[in-house]
Amino acid sequence: MSIASREDQRDRMLEAALVHIPFDGWSRRSLFAGARDLGLDPGLARRLFPNGGDDLLAQLERWADRQMLAQVEPGDLAAMRVRDRIGTLVRTRLQALAPHREAMRRAIAARLLPSNALAGCTSIWRTVDLMWSLAGDKAADYNYYTKRSLLAAVWTSTFLFWLEDRSEGLQDSWAFLDRRIADVMQIGGLPARVGDAIRSLGRLNPLTSQR
Repeated sequence: MSIASREDQRDRMLEAALVHIPFDGWSRRSLFAGARDLGLDPGLARRLFPNGGDDLLAQLERWADRQMLAQVEPGDLAAMRVRDRIGTLVRTRLQALAPHREAMRRAIAARLLPSNALAGCTSIWRTVDLMWSLAGDKAADYNYYTKRSLLAAVWTSTFLFWLEDRSEGLQDSWAFLDRRIADVMQIGGLPARVGDAIRSLGRLNPLTSQR
């Protein structure tokens, strides 16, 4: 079986398991129930997800990233302001998860387990790195880490707000997201402004100007 087909199989099994996760959690029970729904051998489920629920969680993050990628047009993003590109990507990923909000609540509880904490942080970083790359970011200095750290905070806070949002069309979540991005744009510009000021002061320093 090719790598691509194995990933397709994992995606299919994850999507089937998502129906059971609100009741049985991110567990082997949900995994095997999903396999049965697809008419697949539980042995295949074991081979594709040797660590059971932990592997299902990891697959969820990769699956959600791919759903986001499939729903956005690079040309449409290019025509937007940077803040709108980021907002569109965050919103698109949340919309992909929308049919499975109860499973996402169970995912929060699973990610709080000590054994899953590092994997959770890694998956968030991978997602925000992908978002910034799609948004056209080419930073290679400290701004690379600053932008991704700030977006990780935006993603996490918006995700938690979205989980409990009962507003029509999730309008409260999108307004919350817009506010968080506006805050980040203000904070994100601060390091560059400080750096410019330091360089300006350096040019005024008579010791450095003599070099």
